[in-house]
Amino acid sequence: MIPDKELISRVKDFFGLNIYETKAWIALLIKGIASAGEVAAVSGIPRSRTYDILESLEKKGFALSRLGKPAKYIGIKPKMILEQLKKNIEKDAGDRISNLLKVKETDEFSKLEELYIKGTDSVKVESASTALKGKFNISNHLKEIFKNAKEEIIICTNAEDMESKLKIFKQTFDDFKKANLKINIALSGNLEIIKKIQNALGIKIKKININSKFFIVDKKDTLFYLSKNTDKEDTAIWINSEFFSKAFSSFFERALTNSRIKEQS
Repeated sequence: MIPDKELISRVKDFFGLNIYETKAWIALLIKGIASAGEVAAVSGIPRSRTYDILESLEKKGFALSRLGKPAKYIGIKPKMILEQLKKNIEKDAGDRISNLLKVKETDEFSKLEELYIKGTDSVKVESASTALKGKFNISNHLKEIFKNAKEEIIICTNAEDMESKLKIFKQTFDDFKKANLKINIALSGNLEIIKKIQNALGIKIKKININSKFFIVDKKDTLFYLSKNTDKEDTAIWINSEFFSKAFSSFFERALTNSRIKEQS
């Protein structure tokens, strides 16, 4: 019998098997090669169910059967199972992405876009502000306002945070440069990290002592974080207001100027 109930429970969840399949696979790993009767004895599965369970494991790629009487089964190495599951997930993800891209070509999607544009046009500028929660939602919204940038991007954050997202930012900044956008970056934090980011992006970066995190696009859209605590859920505010964004940009530029004066004095 397999004594470790916690192992059975966790393996079941890890690999998406039912309880009998999990017990049978573990029994095969213990025995190396075993008949249905031996699997039943080790796993505690009713013998009447063992053949069906072993056939199911074979179809799912967790076991191999050897010809002969009685038929015997071999448990597949766990590492090989992981690699196969990884490939299956990657294939499923690729298929889903392909299907989603096809949705963009449908009449239904065009109608949804049309409804969104009409709804957005009816929103008053002063009410176009949104609270965003969670990294996923904030990142998606930031990508959207970056995508619509026409003239200028202002970024103020800390060096450590930007370094952790350097691979993502690299492609974004390559796109900005191709579009001839004006890019202003100011980072707080470790000077060596700032130099590393500057070299990687090929963009001059200003060193500041402002411990804030915000993004301004075309002096029209402003997205700023409300908390710098990494142990809490990220929260940010997006404001689509030219008046607010220009004022915020002005305060930021004044802070940069004051910072330079202090360094020189």
